Amino acid sequence: MGTTKIWAIKDSLSRVLDYAANPHKTIYSDLRNVLHYAGDEAKTGGAEKACFVTGVNCSAVTAFDEMRSVQERFGKTTGNVAYHAYQSFKTDEVTPELCHRIGVELARKMWGGGYQVLVATHFNTGTYHNHFVVNAVNMWDGKKFNCNEGAYWKFRALSDELCAEHRLTIIKNPQGKTPRSIYFAEKRGDPTTFNLMREAIDYAITCSRGFDDFKRIMRDQGYFIDLNPNRKYWTIRSENSKKAVRMYRLGENYSNDSIKRRIYEQGFDTWQRNADYTHSRITLRDYRPTRRRFIGSFKQTKKRTGLVALYMHYCYLLGYYPKNRRHQPLSPEMKEAWRHLDRLSDQVRLVSHKGLNTIEDVHSFIAETDQLIQAITADRQKVYNKLRRCHNGNQRSELLHRRDDCTAALTDLRKEKKIALTILEDNPTVKENIRIETQMRNETYGLQQKQRHTFRSYGR
Repeated sequence: MGTTKIWAIKDSLSRVLDYAANPHKTIYSDLRNVLHYAGDEAKTGGAEKACFVTGVNCSAVTAFDEMRSVQERFGKTTGNVAYHAYQSFKTDEVTPELCHRIGVELARKMWGGGYQVLVATHFNTGTYHNHFVVNAVNMWDGKKFNCNEGAYWKFRALSDELCAEHRLTIIKNPQGKTPRSIYFAEKRGDPTTFNLMREAIDYAITCSRGFDDFKRIMRDQGYFIDLNPNRKYWTIRSENSKKAVRMYRLGENYSNDSIKRRIYEQGFDTWQRNADYTHSRITLRDYRPTRRRFIGSFKQTKKRTGLVALYMHYCYLLGYYPKNRRHQPLSPEMKEAWRHLDRLSDQVRLVSHKGLNTIEDVHSFIAETDQLIQAITADRQKVYNKLRRCHNGNQRSELLHRRDDCTAALTDLRKEKKIALTILEDNPTVKENIRIETQMRNETYGLQQKQRHTFRSYGR
């Protein structure tokens, strides 16, 4: 299962070469004379992570000098100085020797006509993968490599051909580029859109005897699924989203065939054990009001309004209060909002401390903050001007202290302005999430009240 990627290097050719040939990631060094790096175990970490480094159209030992001399000969030492690419394989599918051999073959087929390439095999991520550092300048005619979309598709096609020749799996439906923040959130298991979809599908499958049960339970969790047999790919979308996601994009266990198999292959005992689920795992007890007796009157109590009330209600629906976690979010949108609690906390703190009751107050706060930033910046510039002409030690120390105070004040003001801007950005989303969550809770409460009334009538 070879995955591929190519991107340009503009800053430093030596940096990327050093990374590719890092002895902490590459342990055996298959240079032209097969130098053996494993002798120094302090650097290599032992022979269990054996990897290789090979140069194509250059020597791996002097790759930087050779690539740099080609660029200087043709006068092309600026711009894209190199290209960095990788090819990754499925865990435990290839040996280090096979991984490196495929990488060298791929480099020769893709760039062997005139580009210098350093091929290095790494194992630092837990799976064997190849790094390719390609000199951007052709060693014969001085032309720069045109790394356009066509070049990427050619690189991927050649990788797939080599994988097929060695009977390795090939990705039939490659996914698009995932943002870095989402990628690491997925790996950590945070409540991202896809992770919540996977969790809902896994739970629905364990409680289903067939597709009717499966669709009903998914609907109870806030998802619509399209299982039309005439469609090539089944889709899933949140109840309040207009964009559907093809279920195979969630992983191998969520394709059409995998879902069919998982529903029909689970034993009856497993289904019976899980089928008595409550609606979205929320019991009636969560919605029964708790009676309390208070001494005094609430008439004189100051009522929370504006943004403070909005955020208090939002935190309540999120189940954010540590002393009372009985209320759990039902809608996928609110569950995903848990990933942004740090951002929400900063907003709540700013709204409370600065007394921001409306969106107009937030706009006014941003304008006032901009004025303060400009004034303090001007004062700090004056301090810098005095520092250049000051030679007295005591005065210089005082000026440095004033400069540091200005810098600290600017840091705080810019942070508060940034948080205020996120309030303006997130305000529509907060209101929409509250509407969705309230609607789903009302539907859940109405359904449970109806079921309870039915049971009481049946008992009579």
